[in-house]
Amino acid sequence: MRQSGFNRFLLTGGMLAALAGSLMVNAGAMHIAEGWLPVNWCLLWGAVCIPFVVAGFLSIKRRIDQAPRAKILLAMCGAFAFVLSALKIPSFSGSCSHPTGVGLGAILFGPLTMAVLGLIVLLFQALLLAHGGLTTLGANTFSMAIAGPILSWAVYRLLRKMKAPPALAVFAAAALGDLFTYVVTSLQLGLVNGGMEKFLAIFAVTQVPLAIAEGLLTVVIFNVLEKYSQAQLQELRVL
Repeated sequence: MRQSGFNRFLLTGGMLAALAGSLMVNAGAMHIAEGWLPVNWCLLWGAVCIPFVVAGFLSIKRRIDQAPRAKILLAMCGAFAFVLSALKIPSFSGSCSHPTGVGLGAILFGPLTMAVLGLIVLLFQALLLAHGGLTTLGANTFSMAIAGPILSWAVYRLLRKMKAPPALAVFAAAALGDLFTYVVTSLQLGLVNGGMEKFLAIFAVTQVPLAIAEGLLTVVIFNVLEKYSQAQLQELRVL
């Protein structure tokens, strides 16, 4: 009963979080917006994402077959990424920064799964929140849903193999994955607009504290899951 009640709590919380995120419409966006990338670069980034997304669908099927009770956790990871990445915080430069929320899903389900969840999150944000764009969907997917989760997953696995405390591994994975997303975004913008360093400078002031905050929040959520959903985490081979 305790586990069932917690699963219902996760499902309800995820739905409410997604609804709350959908209400945050008026704000500037950090995701690369329409018009910032030439068509050829949009097509290139989209093509680069295709194999990761295909592999992600296969990864989700394998994970669900491996741990059928983890479906609610999967939905929660998607809602978590949707809400956090919809929280736009203005920076001193007139641009905006935001958390990414992809580190948790990468830790629990692996980076390929987040390629699919991140694509869905970014698509809905572009359509419903004017956050990002459809032509730049490939570029945004690569930075937030592929590059960031890969680093998060790698950092978590590396630190756990080094016998680091779980809290430290989760914090470092979420924070560094967040920061790496902005590094890749700066690279994408710098390649076509000149000067990656100027974009890094724009985002650095606000993104570093945001990454730390996201890391701490992810640790809190992971600790709750470790307490109430230990069986699912063991099935997913996270613990």
